[in-house]
Amino acid sequence: MKFPRALGLTLLLCAGLGGAYLTGRVTAERTLVTPDEINTVEVTQKALQAVVRVDTRLQREQLQPGDDPIETGTGFFYKKDLIVTNYHVVQFQESITVTLFNGRRVTARLEGVDPGIDIAILRVTGVTAPATLAFGSSARLIPGQKLLTIGTPLRIPNFVATGVFSVAVSARDIPRTDGFASEVGQYVATTASIQQGNSGGPVLDSRGLVVAVSDASAAPNSLIPGIIGLALPGDLVKQSLEDLEKIGVPQRGTLGATLVDLDSLDPALRQLAGLSSNQGALVDQVPAGSAAARAGLRGSLRNSKDQLLAPLGDIIVAVDGQGVRDAFDVTRLVAAKRPGQTVTLDVWRNKKRVQVKVTLLKRTLQ
Repeated sequence: MKFPRALGLTLLLCAGLGGAYLTGRVTAERTLVTPDEINTVEVTQKALQAVVRVDTRLQREQLQPGDDPIETGTGFFYKKDLIVTNYHVVQFQESITVTLFNGRRVTARLEGVDPGIDIAILRVTGVTAPATLAFGSSARLIPGQKLLTIGTPLRIPNFVATGVFSVAVSARDIPRTDGFASEVGQYVATTASIQQGNSGGPVLDSRGLVVAVSDASAAPNSLIPGIIGLALPGDLVKQSLEDLEKIGVPQRGTLGATLVDLDSLDPALRQLAGLSSNQGALVDQVPAGSAAARAGLRGSLRNSKDQLLAPLGDIIVAVDGQGVRDAFDVTRLVAAKRPGQTVTLDVWRNKKRVQVKVTLLKRTLQ
């Protein structure tokens, strides 16, 4: 699994399109043969104007000797002055510059972040979006449906690729080491190219609507390009953008408690708790005022060396009747809810299985 971190070149794509095709409705001469080709070019010509290159100058403390100080990714205008990209592209930003389709470079500032699904919003001033992209429905994607990606892989601007939607893949099967996207339930897997530098770029359907946002490339190692593109579902991204603009923080469900994988505990502690299985998530810390605290979930005790003590706190073994293997499962299942909704947890407490109903709370700015 390789998460996009771009390299460098300067190369313009689509220069050859100028003479053969007209702006707007494409006029095919002898080059375009099939309706699908015409559709691809039409969607591309319109969408390219909304896509930007994102260059992030990294903070000095994040650099090792010989590191490139510039992180390059992709973004796109969804409003006249707002751009969406991946959070991992701008996480360690000292400054951010975006390059528009016409080559104009402008500075941008971080407007909102959602590490839980690896999304960030950038705001630009002194320039208006040449075009904006609208969101479609990722929930309605059909295996085999054509998808297009536009981005800046290897710092090649305006790179267009086509492929198909393959499957919605569980986030459990997409191991990450950066700590982001912990609240993504599923990724959109596609054969459309998503490589280093595509991060934050649009994944479009045949109507030119954004159905996903490029996020990662599945690759056996850092030297071999991945052939499976992984993207964040557009429905999830759209919901997050609305939350960030209106409230300042995403509003997916959260217990507000810290969790520990049951599998990571000393087997002796599990035996003392009367458990024969290693599947589940231990409730560790329960902050006052959190949804978990209001529902009466019990946290765990630790000694001066930060070691867990018996008896353990509650152990979550199922969420809304669905068994969980670890904290990963609990976080994603709860995140699928919204504030005000209730989630039913099956917990192991005092060597008995009991149910606890938790009403999820609105998230607030820290």
